[in-house]
Amino acid sequence: MKAMRQNDRWRWLTAGAVTVCLLAFALLIVLLAWQGARAFWPQPVDLYLFSQPDGSETQLLGETIEHQPRFPAPADQQLQHVSHVHRYLVKTGNRDWNAPDFRVIFSQQAANVSQPEDIVVLQRRNHGNAYGWVVGLREDNEVLTANNPDALLQQRLEQVHALIRQSNDIRRVDMARLNNQLEMLDEQAEQQQQAKQFDLQRQSEYQANRAALQRRFDQLSTKLAGLQHESQRDVLLLRDVQGNTHTIPLTEIVSAWKPNALSVPQKIQHFLHQIWQFVSDSPANGQSETGAFPAIFGTVLMVLLMSVVVMPLGVIAAVWLHEYAGRNTLTRLVRIAVVNLAGVPSIVYGVFGLGFFVWGIGGTLDQLFFSHALPNPTFGTPGLLWAALTLALLTLPVVIVATEEGLSRIPNSQRQGSLALGATQAETLWYVVLPMAVPAMLTGLILAVARAAGETAPLMLVGVVKMVPELPVDAVFPYLHLDRKFMHLGFQIYDLAFQSPNIEADRPLVFATALLLVLIILSLNLLAMGLRHRLRERYRLMTH
Repeated sequence: MKAMRQNDRWRWLTAGAVTVCLLAFALLIVLLAWQGARAFWPQPVDLYLFSQPDGSETQLLGETIEHQPRFPAPADQQLQHVSHVHRYLVKTGNRDWNAPDFRVIFSQQAANVSQPEDIVVLQRRNHGNAYGWVVGLREDNEVLTANNPDALLQQRLEQVHALIRQSNDIRRVDMARLNNQLEMLDEQAEQQQQAKQFDLQRQSEYQANRAALQRRFDQLSTKLAGLQHESQRDVLLLRDVQGNTHTIPLTEIVSAWKPNALSVPQKIQHFLHQIWQFVSDSPANGQSETGAFPAIFGTVLMVLLMSVVVMPLGVIAAVWLHEYAGRNTLTRLVRIAVVNLAGVPSIVYGVFGLGFFVWGIGGTLDQLFFSHALPNPTFGTPGLLWAALTLALLTLPVVIVATEEGLSRIPNSQRQGSLALGATQAETLWYVVLPMAVPAMLTGLILAVARAAGETAPLMLVGVVKMVPELPVDAVFPYLHLDRKFMHLGFQIYDLAFQSPNIEADRPLVFATALLLVLIILSLNLLAMGLRHRLRERYRLMTH
């Protein structure tokens, strides 16, 4: 009875600890979602009227971030005779012509606040949001008129965005493919010259092919210039709170809305549209400054490549340690080394990856296969391949330990029964032992993915960058370009939180990006856990 009561205490203690962990994780998700939603929900725009001590009045337009009605009066000569004042933190936007776009206002009396419905918010590619009133639209210096100006603005924005997408497709797909064909043609001619096979017939073929590709390239360049000129014809006239009118090209505007005039369903629709735009857009496409799609793509692709590399290495090492090496001094030293590697700081792996993979192996590959491209390196520079290999080394001890523990839990009777039936040790390992150890292997993969997806420090040395002009995957052979640099959600969080020129404005995006990273890691782990559960159920009967 006493032992049962002690077991009950341990059960309750374990259950309590698990509950606390689950609550902490749920609170983390709620916090990130609540703070990140501010970046996408259409906030009302307030028009402030402040009374100054000298009797004058000043106007301010923006989103109210914080209002403290009883804030201790600052050490200001004009406010010495009062103990408490109203403190307003207002996001005024218009960073390019009225910086900074966050203002702190102290007022002895509460400000007169109104929310006119005709105030428009412009989400721009650069310089953040702009607030004001639309004066009009112009096309080639001609004023555009319509019965519904808002519908006209949305129509023109859609047309401009379609032109921009078409220009980006030409630049990234068609022109990139032509550039690749020109490079291959030049390389082939150079090889023929070195082999002294570049006779008159081949020279004529080379010149004809190159002239045809150049004509096609010139045609695309002319078409691209026409699209860019057409997209830059429309401009919007915006009047700010000071009464100044500013000219903003529609190519600089991502979207426009009137938050004070939106109904609740319209706000929800706008909220979902902004989230989709954040997840699917790319800064390289000119849609926004903070599109997360390249970072999502780079994070998932790097984790997949890392998994492809680390799983075979980790499983082979664990099988050798448990099934073949035996118990001797060498295996003890290897196990000690594996445990020590698990405790090495991640930045050390980054330094090792930079020196060994990038400069060592990458530099050697450039000398052997890409000497014609030197001094510009191809593989001798940080890229996706070296980042995946570096994180594979970082997570290798986790996979080895998890796989070896799974192998140790398989009863020896399973091995002995297979050997007794005439199977060799290799056949026993392949058909009996490894299938039963697959759940443990996937446990190691889950732990490896969770650690690798959240690492940032080593990636800063071996391939991650703030912005990339193109993804590692495109329509140009060989389609997957392992030598290219990539974006990562962890580095994007770091950049928004510490390197942004306007940290206060980007703070909600930090929470949104962090939530996105957590959800991606959770999705990858759930996928691996589901596969592990199915395999565990399949081989459960084999252990009895």
